[in-house]
Amino acid sequence: YIFNDNNIARVRFYIPSIHCASCIWLLENLRRLNSGIRHSSVNFMRKEIIISFNTGEISLRKVVELLASVHYTPDISLHTIDNRLEEPVNKKLLYRIGVAGFVFGNVMLYSLPRYFNGEPIEEPLGTFLGWLSYFLTLPLVFYSGYDYLVSAFKNLVKGMINIDLPIALGIVVLFGVTSYEVISGSGPGYSDSLSGFLFFLLLGRWYQAKTYQALSFDRDYKSYFPVSVTKISGDGEQNILLDEITKGDILLIRNRELIPCDSELLTGRALIDYSFVTGESEMVQKEVGEPLYAGGIQHGGAITVEVKKVIDQSHLTQLWNQSGDVSPNERSVSSIIDRVSLYFTLTVIAIAFSGFGFWMFRGTMESAILVFTSVLIVACPCALALSLPFTFGNVMRSLGMEGMYIKNLLVIEKLTRADTIVFDKTGTITVPDRNDIRYTGKELSAEETRYIFSLTRQSTHPYSNALAQKFNKVEPFNTSGYVEVAGRGIFALINNRRVKLGSAEYAAPGFKSDSDGRSSVFLSVDEEVKGYFTIGNSYRNGFAEVTEKLVKRYELFILSGDNDSERSYLEGFLDPGKIFFNQLPQDKKEFISRLQSDKKNVIMLGDGLNDAGAFMKSDVALSIADDIYHFTPAGDAIIEASKFHKLPAYIDFSRRSVGILKASFIISLLYNIAGLSFALSGNLTPVVAAILMPASSVSVVVFATFSTRILANLVLKGNRR
Repeated sequence: YIFNDNNIARVRFYIPSIHCASCIWLLENLRRLNSGIRHSSVNFMRKEIIISFNTGEISLRKVVELLASVHYTPDISLHTIDNRLEEPVNKKLLYRIGVAGFVFGNVMLYSLPRYFNGEPIEEPLGTFLGWLSYFLTLPLVFYSGYDYLVSAFKNLVKGMINIDLPIALGIVVLFGVTSYEVISGSGPGYSDSLSGFLFFLLLGRWYQAKTYQALSFDRDYKSYFPVSVTKISGDGEQNILLDEITKGDILLIRNRELIPCDSELLTGRALIDYSFVTGESEMVQKEVGEPLYAGGIQHGGAITVEVKKVIDQSHLTQLWNQSGDVSPNERSVSSIIDRVSLYFTLTVIAIAFSGFGFWMFRGTMESAILVFTSVLIVACPCALALSLPFTFGNVMRSLGMEGMYIKNLLVIEKLTRADTIVFDKTGTITVPDRNDIRYTGKELSAEETRYIFSLTRQSTHPYSNALAQKFNKVEPFNTSGYVEVAGRGIFALINNRRVKLGSAEYAAPGFKSDSDGRSSVFLSVDEEVKGYFTIGNSYRNGFAEVTEKLVKRYELFILSGDNDSERSYLEGFLDPGKIFFNQLPQDKKEFISRLQSDKKNVIMLGDGLNDAGAFMKSDVALSIADDIYHFTPAGDAIIEASKFHKLPAYIDFSRRSVGILKASFIISLLYNIAGLSFALSGNLTPVVAAILMPASSVSVVVFATFSTRILANLVLKGNRR
């Protein structure tokens, strides 16, 4: 198990028989076959699947049996567990290609006299070679063609149709007619066509896999966003990247921070939300000494944990890719492609039978059979189905290389439909200046400075981070009853004293400050106001350029929880009626709802923590990550703060990539129309059709990959002509 807690488990299997887009679609829709399956995700390159399931509804054994029932039997040998390769070689496929090649070579050799003379071979040699060819097709059909036949049959039993069905139908028809003619002595059959089409089909399958590996954007998303954690050592607290964690490290996990590794709780009260892992929104309380799984989110005060198992960042990234709503709506491009691909196979089978009937009426039995099998083989929905994942997958890869990390493919499509952008202010378009913090009020004792550090070190709010950095030389106290009210402040009991930090209405009701319009953070101890800190803000580099470019295409708004001291500055960039101050988190969420009720597609930029409600409500949530990379599961994408000025280019690149997707879709449609036309005219043999089938998928993949890379160079890297 990758995860197993509270009736939810996650497992990873290696499945060698994954070979096409149809496999991906079927395996990622296992929940349709059993409601106990919560989610399944395929890594096409590594031929792996990760499945989340409810152990109360389906056991691990039943999960394996379900996979086997649709002919995707997991390989769970010790070799694959301990020595999983980056690019696993499917040796069975190579063996099947070898057998098919041997049969094809020999059958073609036996058929050469008939090809050159244009007449049947004289008896009894003709009958002997016919039987010899027929016997050679037995291992060809039942070994080399085994996967196609069994896959089609098992899926039909489950009431599902996949791409293997028309291929299996072609194999059965050619083999059946060959068996009849050879056994009855009425003809030599179609051993040459059958062996040729299966050999080139398997060869094309191998070539497809190699091409996808070479051009892969990697569905497992190797362009990881930077995630850091706080490590506690003899030198105090320090931020380190995830890949620097080692077993035995002591980590500090703050309120609403992610647990990065499988760990053991050392101190504090852990209230863990595993919805990021399981999809089930339910808090689980853990006591000191109990295990905590990677991907859980702490709610409440800071806790310390000891790392028991280091988790590769791909695990966290994959959790993020799968979290949230990953179901496309009916009008999305992905839904349209799925529906076209679903009915494609049935349409092809209907066309094949129509062509068979037409040629039976107009021509000979031989022409009818060749047309029937050629139609079944040449038409391929893979080219259609691969248009979206390879185009948008390469967009994800290109954006990741330039500092924007996308959760999944659907986010790109949502970005292209957006017409409104809402900016949060603090921590998004502004950065708290840690070197410009002033205190006004009663003189603070050494104990009170420790109160401040003990409280702020548990929060991820930008102002808390600034204050924690200012007082990080003191020793923190243990706290209890930690509470963080989004957009207002933080509270905890420290040495039996009630300590609050936050806005005036939260920590110092009725208190008047002279902050010169700067952001203020008030401190109170046992309801006694001690004073307040004013923190200077600076706007991010490129803010003026970003608003200037975006306002031409999008409606822009700014929402801020601070006072309106900076209104005059911001009105130089946006209309006064589109800037709102003193906004509570609920106000921001309701504002997004009002925009959506007016049929707006909204992008929200924020930190995802203090404005999580608005984040979840928006159509696309973009999180800005500063030098301390607090990972935000609520976000649909993460943008490195240093790349904020590239925001217009990111959105423009996503929007223009839809043109590449449409072109890929048109190419695949034109191929299928042309292929079917030639096949129906009787000018296409099954052997040539078997060569063209994988060529169509490869051509779409190559076009999508290189077109996206060229567009990325033009838009993201500024190489416009």
